[in-house]
Amino acid sequence: MSKKEAIQIFEDKQVRTLWDAGEEQWYVSIVDVISVLTDSIDPNAYWRKLKQRLKAEGNKTVTNCHGLKMLAADGKMRMTDVADTEQLFRLIQSIPSPKAEPFKLWLAQVASERLDEMQDPELSIDRALEQYLALGYSENWINQRLKSIEIRKELTNEWKSKGLKEGVQFASLTDIITKTWSGKTTKEYKVFKGLKKENLRDNMTNTELILNMLAEASTKDISQATNPKDFNESKIVARQGGHVAHVALKELESKTGKKVVSQLNAKSVLGIDKPKKQKDE
Repeated sequence: MSKKEAIQIFEDKQVRTLWDAGEEQWYVSIVDVISVLTDSIDPNAYWRKLKQRLKAEGNKTVTNCHGLKMLAADGKMRMTDVADTEQLFRLIQSIPSPKAEPFKLWLAQVASERLDEMQDPELSIDRALEQYLALGYSENWINQRLKSIEIRKELTNEWKSKGLKEGVQFASLTDIITKTWSGKTTKEYKVFKGLKKENLRDNMTNTELILNMLAEASTKDISQATNPKDFNESKIVARQGGHVAHVALKELESKTGKKVVSQLNAKSVLGIDKPKKQKDE
């Protein structure tokens, strides 16, 4: 089954979700929901206690919840308790919160929008545009970011056509591309920018985004031209694609005297501050 992870925003707080295309169902991180509803300083502890109480009461909703790997605050994929929308509606009834009803309405809207997007993919682009604007990104940066999503999709489709596996192999090839053009793996790049669970591309400058797009587009074009037969040959192609962008990076740096890859992130470079409603972690 095809699964796609996404970050949703409710009242300036992030909620990790995973769309299962096979089941046409959202799965949502329970601890993220608890964080939204309770403002608890330790939503994991809150969930452990709530789960124990509900199990003792014989609550079948808790029993039926299961775990999926999601991106954690440390940047690693970790098992996280999740619930589908129906299960969440039932769990929310056990969490006293004035935000419960607004959250349920929001959750229903998210589920409905995803089904709409399956019928009309352009809606997902429109909604992404709205979200970035709401967060304070400039229209110029947003245009670059949406283009980068398109280019990334073309690259992953090319990898799929070569029989490569999503997950470890895609991540490995992405690291090779990023390391070759920028000098840093994806993880090193995020650490360099002071990021944890934030998306790296959402924290790139226009120039960084453009070079990353050049690297990924070049990798796709070279792959189509050379037709690598397996993962090892695709790694060679990834280095070649990354090298194209690296040459451009060095040429630009020689002309400007400035480093392209910097520690600046979205909050500093793009003028995006923490939303006023969001409490410091």
